[in-house]
Amino acid sequence: MTDGSGDVSTERADAARNRARLLAAAALLVAERGADHVTMQSVAEAAGVGKGTLFRRFGDRDGLLLALLGEAEAEFEAVYTEGPPPLGPGAPARDRLAAFGCALMERIAADVDMGAALGRQVVHERRNASVIGRAFHCHVSTLLKETGVDGDHEMLAHALLAFVNFETADYLHKECEVPVARLQAAWVDLVRRVTRV
Repeated sequence: MTDGSGDVSTERADAARNRARLLAAAALLVAERGADHVTMQSVAEAAGVGKGTLFRRFGDRDGLLLALLGEAEAEFEAVYTEGPPPLGPGAPARDRLAAFGCALMERIAADVDMGAALGRQVVHERRNASVIGRAFHCHVSTLLKETGVDGDHEMLAHALLAFVNFETADYLHKECEVPVARLQAAWVDLVRRVTRV
């Protein structure tokens, strides 16, 4: 809402500050209680706003967690898009793809990774359709194309990413007690077999 003078920039600046305050409150609660114990009510109270404000801004709890996930994943995205090889540019596409999956496996297994903690709380469909999910898919699909694989790169990317999603990785690591090193070795082997040209 403006003051009647039509100053939309003030409104946008206020909205950006409110968004940042809401996300900071949510991040603090996630760090203190764990993502699975954070509610819209608790975030609204911590941020000093009404719950309606939070729902208008993010839609629902998944929307809030996805926004927080986007911020948590920004550092990882910078590493795989701009960082040093083999995860970042400068290494062959096959090596980058192997490093990407290994990094995801390591993050999923880490109890302290904020991105993994948040990602687990968002339903699979919303997570995959999110900006982060689409970025991961695009990255894997692009690397597959760069390796010279002859096939449907988009579908192959979905198949590969199914191995490193939370549901699969958590089942294998936590329920079946498969060590992270073995999961990473399986990923590297899978990448090698898929990208053999």
